[in-house]
Amino acid sequence: MPKAVRFEKTGGPEVMRLDEVAVPDPGEGQIRVRHRAIGVNYIDTYHRSGLYPKPLPASLGVEAAGVVEAVGKGAGSIRVGDRVAYVGGGGDAYSEVTVVPAAGVVSLPDDISDEVAAAILLKGLTVHMLFHRVASPRRGDSVLFHAAAGGVGLLACQWARHLGIRMIGTAGSAEKAEAARRRGCAETILYREQDFVARTLELTAGRGVPIVYDSVGRDTVAKSLECLAPRGLLVSFGNASGPPPPLEFSALSRGSLFATRPSLFHYIADEADRREACATLFELVRTGSLAVEIGHRYALAEVVRAHRDLESRATTGSVILLP
Repeated sequence: MPKAVRFEKTGGPEVMRLDEVAVPDPGEGQIRVRHRAIGVNYIDTYHRSGLYPKPLPASLGVEAAGVVEAVGKGAGSIRVGDRVAYVGGGGDAYSEVTVVPAAGVVSLPDDISDEVAAAILLKGLTVHMLFHRVASPRRGDSVLFHAAAGGVGLLACQWARHLGIRMIGTAGSAEKAEAARRRGCAETILYREQDFVARTLELTAGRGVPIVYDSVGRDTVAKSLECLAPRGLLVSFGNASGPPPPLEFSALSRGSLFATRPSLFHYIADEADRREACATLFELVRTGSLAVEIGHRYALAEVVRAHRDLESRATTGSVILLP
């Protein structure tokens, strides 16, 4: 029988285990996919910890790439043997085989490998959302982007360079800051050694930035607001340090500020939007504008170690599991 990661109670990485599971035949509008590579993302840790609750017992994983094993009725043009990738699915991508809705998968071009697709799809679509849907920074704009050397951050560095955006990125070490600069981050701030508010204002001649992209959460959100220029936008899209405190609307009055908490799944729910975003992403990879850095590969059985490394911020670039 195929294996999948399961957990019966929320908590730390140790609650996960690898179990044998029965995988059904695909039903109406479904396909069965044998995974070749699985993406590891911070949202997985939120599901495991209970920050984003799931009915228990539960599975994990929202992103994977593989080969179609079986096709149910009404699955459109998808055929057995097709290479596909998906974001979302049934939330059980940490598995050798699973059944997913056919409408949510993307066919993989021959020049996009399974590992690259698993490493980049959710993160790349997130950057597309941040730079093209939630906000649209213009060429020459300065933006502050926290965790610039993470999986999303390194893609954002390159995307910003492609768009002509001056990205100011925070990083936790000199090595991570250098990695961000190599990918196109114009300025880096070592947040453990420097006051990122003061440094951001210094780098913008006291004006602040029009947009702050914050995936860190509790440790940074309040200060991120202080980095904004009047009528600036705070985009809070993650909780790496824990959930941010409740926002006091009076905090926005200091500069007629805006704040939003986007979810990628709302921005790719429409099939046409999803396909357009994927086409843009794959083209940037194809032309070399985005170099995909798979910083860490773990066997599926090593999922506990993968989560520990991710949550301790010991990883750089994308993390994948190999079934």
